[in-house]
Amino acid sequence: MAAGLPTAMDRPHFIGIGGAGMSGIAKILAQRGAKVAGSDAKESATAEALRALGATVHIGHAAEHLADDATCVVVSSAIRADNPELSRAAELGIPVVHRSDALASLMEGLRPLAVAGTHGKTTTTSMLAVSLSELGLAPSYAIGGDLDAPGSNALHGDGEIFVAEADESDRSFHKYAPEVAIVLNVELDHHANYASMDEIYESFETFAGRIVPGGTLVISADHEGARELTSRVSGGPRVVTYGEAEDADVRIVSIVPHGLKSEVTVLLDGEELTFTVSVPGRHYAGNAVAALAAGVALGVPAAELARALGAYTGVKRRLQLKGEAAGVQVIDSYAHHPTEMTADLEAMRAGASGRILVVFQPHLFSRTQELGREMGQALSLADASIVLDIYPAREDPIPGVTSELIVDAARVAGAEVTPVHDKADAPTVVAGMAVPGDLVLTMGAGDVTDLGPRILDRLQSK
Repeated sequence: MAAGLPTAMDRPHFIGIGGAGMSGIAKILAQRGAKVAGSDAKESATAEALRALGATVHIGHAAEHLADDATCVVVSSAIRADNPELSRAAELGIPVVHRSDALASLMEGLRPLAVAGTHGKTTTTSMLAVSLSELGLAPSYAIGGDLDAPGSNALHGDGEIFVAEADESDRSFHKYAPEVAIVLNVELDHHANYASMDEIYESFETFAGRIVPGGTLVISADHEGARELTSRVSGGPRVVTYGEAEDADVRIVSIVPHGLKSEVTVLLDGEELTFTVSVPGRHYAGNAVAALAAGVALGVPAAELARALGAYTGVKRRLQLKGEAAGVQVIDSYAHHPTEMTADLEAMRAGASGRILVVFQPHLFSRTQELGREMGQALSLADASIVLDIYPAREDPIPGVTSELIVDAARVAGAEVTPVHDKADAPTVVAGMAVPGDLVLTMGAGDVTDLGPRILDRLQSK
């Protein structure tokens, strides 16, 4: 069963079309036959991938980029009110649609599966997209990261299932009405939008309340915040818990690491089921079990889905191997919250034979202000770290908030840490530290990912 094209989306214009969330929606619309256009701040492989689908992509933001016949303008919460294309839309009377509303419209008439949580959304959504595709179910999907090539973060499939990453950062996941929803964990993050854990819980409660009648909430039995949420939504949708906890409905019996893979055994409906997870770390094994439970809730046979989950080999920026030079592996991590940082460092420690060296770039001033101490503590799990200046993304600086907060906390925790204020210097510093057998982890949600190839080049020329 294929979904059609919403009339208001015939000729959409995306402001910030190259972003992870925006580009996915644009891609699906283009594949459904829409005349897609948009703009982005800089040229990228994603922009090229969209052009290959017939989209018009302008570089830079200017009023003249918005065509008079556009049926809507799609924006994310990151777009500022003074954007010239947004101002032009107001002049022309063109409706402005939030990214989440556009995504919600694409799910209409299908069986939506929405993946939420403070951490692990992209990985879990990707696992479902890959495994359901492997089974020939032809799902549509929209993910916050590329699977294996630029622009592979979304696809319009001919099947009836739509798998979507559900973003809590700006409460936009309240727009979806899933048949099955996953909540991986619930922690305080996105401090510019949430002042307390109570606000976070209220937001996730609203999301859970959007599950359609007869639908299912799949939620962790291991994470404290998720268990609290479970107690708050009792009497709502059918709840299926998963995890290592003894009372989990889908209980993880064992996770046995094998290099950069794991063998996972679960107890499901009274029977044990063992399958391979082709990425390292307990947290990725847990994500796979969440995906398994959600697929089963949609009616996918458990044994078939478990086998297909082994086909998932990772997503860009989620412990992605960038290469090896001079006996040193360079791996890229999107981790930017202390919990994510700890999980990725523990996963790398389990599979590494030599030292772990981290190049960490803090993401957002607000996050650093609230969680800088915990970030520093997480870096103590590495053998040595370089800490770059804060990547501001959409935020303006906060007086007194710098990466030195993390450096100081890391040193208090006993970590060996070096501040580097010019990102261009980082490859030389890393190359001077690394020896054969070491593993270098570039870590953060900003442009630290660009350093991987440069570090490899510098290592090669040692």
